[in-house]
Amino acid sequence: MLLKKNFVFIILIILTSVSVLWAGDTAVFVDLGFSPDGGMYMFGQYGVMSPSLRPWADLYIVDVAGNVFVPNGRVTHTQESAIRAGQDGSGVLHQLVSSNASLTSRHNINFQNQGLPLYISRDAVPPVRGEQITFRDFLTGYSYSAQLIPVISGTGQNTASRFHIALTSTSPSGQTKNYTVGAPNFIRQRITQYNIKRVLIDGTGSSMIFVIEMKRVAANGFDIRYMVEAVRL
Repeated sequence: MLLKKNFVFIILIILTSVSVLWAGDTAVFVDLGFSPDGGMYMFGQYGVMSPSLRPWADLYIVDVAGNVFVPNGRVTHTQESAIRAGQDGSGVLHQLVSSNASLTSRHNINFQNQGLPLYISRDAVPPVRGEQITFRDFLTGYSYSAQLIPVISGTGQNTASRFHIALTSTSPSGQTKNYTVGAPNFIRQRITQYNIKRVLIDGTGSSMIFVIEMKRVAANGFDIRYMVEAVRL
């Protein structure tokens, strides 16, 4: 019995230490699908604010060729009241999707046309300089190499950063093509780290999405948020 109590006590210490080190809130990324031609991509994220426990959600539609949001393609909402026990904040995202049905329809988003995962990260802490990853599309035979290249300056609330992804595709016959994915000169405030969490491709094999996890300085630690970088192959 004493051993069991000590084990429980150790677990509580570990969980408390992690919460103190992190102390922010972590978003959940949701793939909401492409348009049939792969030209448009929709995604969302949701979470619960710390320490207020107010649920929030963001909704985005991206023009893949331009790697930009469509007009009025960014919608966000934070609920005034705190969540009840057992809730996770996903209901706010469901409300956003429902109340923006016209936006979804206008850009022909098909919720069943989700991205095919080509890569899923297992790394909680990416290299400081950036990560080099390789992956393959077994349907087309193309292979890919991608390196996330960050530039980060300052510390704490004064942190400013930018990044881009150097992507190389190799066809089954060995031909290569290089892409610069993202906006190398776009500066983001308070973002201290970037990590490629997923790479998705649409059903036509022509639109690739990089799901980027961002570590953001918060009042009492760090928040986790998501963004995407898109490229038309």
